[in-house]
Amino acid sequence: MRPRAGFSGIRVGVALAAGLVALLASAPSWAEARGARAGTQAAVPQPHQVQSRSGPLKQARTSLVAFQTSPFPYRGNVPGTGKPFLNIEQDGRRGHSTPYGRLYWEDETYSDNRVLLHIPKGFDVRRPSLMIVFFHGHGATLERDVLRRQRVADQISKSGANAVLIAPQFAVDAADSSAGRFWEPGAFGRFMGEAAEALAKLHGDPKSVRSFASSPVIFVAYSGGYLAAASCAINGGLKKRLRGVVLLDALYGELGKFTSWIENDRSAFFVSAYLGSTREKNSELAEALSARDIDYATELDRPLHQGDVAFLAGGDASHRSFVTQAWVDNPIEDLLRRLPGYKR
Repeated sequence: MRPRAGFSGIRVGVALAAGLVALLASAPSWAEARGARAGTQAAVPQPHQVQSRSGPLKQARTSLVAFQTSPFPYRGNVPGTGKPFLNIEQDGRRGHSTPYGRLYWEDETYSDNRVLLHIPKGFDVRRPSLMIVFFHGHGATLERDVLRRQRVADQISKSGANAVLIAPQFAVDAADSSAGRFWEPGAFGRFMGEAAEALAKLHGDPKSVRSFASSPVIFVAYSGGYLAAASCAINGGLKKRLRGVVLLDALYGELGKFTSWIENDRSAFFVSAYLGSTREKNSELAEALSARDIDYATELDRPLHQGDVAFLAGGDASHRSFVTQAWVDNPIEDLLRRLPGYKR
């Protein structure tokens, strides 16, 4: 299929070999491309009904919770290599030497099993809800970066969406994208089961676990978080619960996995925003989707719908600020506002 600029125009043919800039330069929008299908599509994910006596939360609740099924600690192998992840041992300490020659010790970098949980003020477990899983990038900690600098919880709160945040800690403050235990098939599904129980406890209504255990899930991956997101999308065991994937200047690789996920679940949405460092990979993915007759847009000008795919230029934003300043300010907030079926 051919690209469209936004969600309300015609398609034009563009040669993908010239790269994403040339490919997107004259791309129109989606209304004619969708045609008769547009009126029948539901906003994604599909709303679901919940039975509970709990009312809306009067105050936001945020906590760092230790999980048993977390990305780290991890004592397994690196996928595809047969080699142990912890491949260095010195004076009783274990460490991981990255492909780029960096050495990180397990006790400093790969031992934090905490997860950032956030339930916004006004969250109503009786209404259809979403679970937003955030995969942070390199050099990050949950408190300093995800919570304060990138304001992920704050963006969810301000969006007005009936959504909660789940943000696991990966390598602590390190230039490492390793997924750890999330490399293991089904491990992410177990993690989400534990998250449902932890969120119910944080919420204060034990019966709310049923809602959290069945709510649709959206992945938001920033920068190096792409590796874990790709692994969880393919091997995490969520199946149809995963209703959307958002990459924030994060498409550095794993194109085969993202292509497979998009192709095999045309009822979920995919949005990838890019700067210069990921432009080429976005171009490659756009070309792969075109070869599979899958439409995509280059602007967001309406609510998100089932099967939507979009590639968005980040403009003058910087990579470091991309979680708060991308194609728009506060992009996570913007995307959640495009899911009208999930208002608080």
